[in-house]
Amino acid sequence: MDGKAKISGIGHYIPPKVITNFDLEKQMNTSDEWIRTRSGIEERHYAEAGIGTSDLAYEAALRAIDDAGINKSEIDMIIAATLSPDHYFPGIGVLVQAKLDLYDIGALDIRNQCSGFIYALSVADQYISSRTYKKVLLVAAEIQSSNLDYSDDGRDLAVLFGDGAGAVIIEPNENGNGTGILSTHLFSDGRFAQNLWMEKPSPMDKPIITEETLASGGFMPKMSGKHVFKTASEKMPEAVRTALAFNNFTIEDVDHLIPHQANDRISLMVARNLGIPVEKVIRNISKYGNTTAASIPIAMDEAIKEKRINKGDLVMLTAFGSGYTWASALIRM
Repeated sequence: MDGKAKISGIGHYIPPKVITNFDLEKQMNTSDEWIRTRSGIEERHYAEAGIGTSDLAYEAALRAIDDAGINKSEIDMIIAATLSPDHYFPGIGVLVQAKLDLYDIGALDIRNQCSGFIYALSVADQYISSRTYKKVLLVAAEIQSSNLDYSDDGRDLAVLFGDGAGAVIIEPNENGNGTGILSTHLFSDGRFAQNLWMEKPSPMDKPIITEETLASGGFMPKMSGKHVFKTASEKMPEAVRTALAFNNFTIEDVDHLIPHQANDRISLMVARNLGIPVEKVIRNISKYGNTTAASIPIAMDEAIKEKRINKGDLVMLTAFGSGYTWASALIRM
């Protein structure tokens, strides 16, 4: 089975400012040991003031374009995945388009949070497979550091997130040989939206921002950690098994599993559930924290550049996040 679309280029960009667990110890009642034990995170990167999510996405896009060996003028569609756009509106897709000096082409924004990259990959796959577009730029980028509660009340979430961006170029797969994006599988369950969300600002409030809104802290992300952990550990393996069954593979056929880097304990639980050796699991959360939609392409690009992932390898992607949403994708490199 050949995929009709392929990833022809990939790149990522991480802002240079490093924040270690020891830095966070100075801001809240936490410790390096506590963070590492519960999440596997040792450090993360924060964007400086004045830098937008679209800026990170732009840098990742340049690297993906260069990796694909194409001229940016060949791009005929942009898809952007983020939960942290520069502004309430518009989304970052058009801002990346403007930064790249590309005009008139479409720019689509996807808001599926931690599952955003795979959701966006699914859309790009369909556009390429249907021959609607020839070269799609997919960017996934986040700046989470600007909207975290660094008090003791918010420490459980604040220690987890980092900033960064990943990007891929999707093109028609003319090579065959069983390569390309073999399938994508998307799922959601909105009943649990309030278990992982940012409630405010909301247009249900009139006006959307008041002194009461600021005092309530509703504009800070909230998470029911135990329920999210348990559900993610169950749903990501289910999504992986769906992709394997659809393509008539077994977990033994998979060369690499790249889970969304939410928490290293979740990644290890997913591996254990699936019975896949931990050596096959791509994990880089220790360096970057949870970069939300950007985590999978960042991890994939690093693994490719380090030659851990090679041509012909069967790579499984899976993610879980706010919504709840979860997804999987199977790719033959």
